[in-house]
Amino acid sequence: MSAEKNQMYFAKDPMTAHDEHVIDYHVDNVDLKFTTDAGVFSKMRVDYGSGVLIKAMKDATFPQENILDVGTGYGPIGLFAAKFWPDQTVDMVDVNERGLKLAKQNAQVNHISNVNIYSSDCYAQVDKKYGLILTNPPIRAGKKVVSEIIAGASDHLVDQGMLLVVIQKKQGEPSARKLMTATYGNCEILTRDKGYYILKSVKRDNNAV
Repeated sequence: MSAEKNQMYFAKDPMTAHDEHVIDYHVDNVDLKFTTDAGVFSKMRVDYGSGVLIKAMKDATFPQENILDVGTGYGPIGLFAAKFWPDQTVDMVDVNERGLKLAKQNAQVNHISNVNIYSSDCYAQVDKKYGLILTNPPIRAGKKVVSEIIAGASDHLVDQGMLLVVIQKKQGEPSARKLMTATYGNCEILTRDKGYYILKSVKRDNNAV
């Protein structure tokens, strides 16, 4: 990996000098505190798209088979999911070791214990199936990675399991929607907000009634 890519949030071990910040973020009656750092995605604030996904996902109805957050960064999406569904286990994965360390720290600070936070390149280390998969995919990692996250979710969803993706129209929403439709046979635009789209697909097994 080039030196430039080692500065990016999708690097395994970002070389960027540390620059920690603390963010307070609330949705409805849930208030969480996040420590962020240089070398992770959206270090100064919870990314607007992540916020749109967090607000949209809280009303989701899905099979109660636990939750996966792909590309968790320092953890805002996965940790809010853990608060919204305290009876579920939320697995949170990323390749960025700095982000994973922060996500674990943020889980402790917010007294959230129903999470598993670990390293995985897309689904390489994921060996379970879920009722809900969430992702704000790493657009700068390239279309191939984003496509792997979207299409690969199919192998890790139970029947009737739901995939929710947040993506900007200008950063590939039309092609993401096309891929989701091709993979799952359905794709619904759940929310639009300032150019961010929440796309929803539901896995339906071929032999399902």
